[in-house]
Amino acid sequence: MIKYFLLLMVCFSTTTIQAQNHEIEATIKLFFEGFHQRDSTKMKTVCSENLVLHSISESEKGSKFSVEKASNFYKSIATIPLSMKFEEKILSYKVQIDGAMAHAWTPYEFYVNDKLSHSGVNSFQLFKENDVWKVVYIIDTRRK
Repeated sequence: MIKYFLLLMVCFSTTTIQAQNHEIEATIKLFFEGFHQRDSTKMKTVCSENLVLHSISESEKGSKFSVEKASNFYKSIATIPLSMKFEEKILSYKVQIDGAMAHAWTPYEFYVNDKLSHSGVNSFQLFKENDVWKVVYIIDTRRK
């Protein structure tokens, strides 16, 4: 009887973890839907109003750390020319969760007009607020 109970608990735990992973992936996918549509309003629906953005650019000259204000980021997305085609392809998701905090590691490739511009990894930090996952912090690497 104990074996069946333990098996049931393992199955329940696995299902719960998969559901939360799916919620986090869906949040990030909605973020990128807004990004690709140049729709900062859609992006804001899944982001904290206190979103923090950092980047690490890597080149032959070394690494550069930069900080971007969320308001400038949203404005830059909304003003990308319609003539420019761009796509950030997420290659995979690795999600870790502890209560109301989650981390998603997402390697990516970024294309401009169908040509690879750069690649790297996004690191999303999320907070579950009122049963909704919100992105609170993004740091990414960028390599040519």
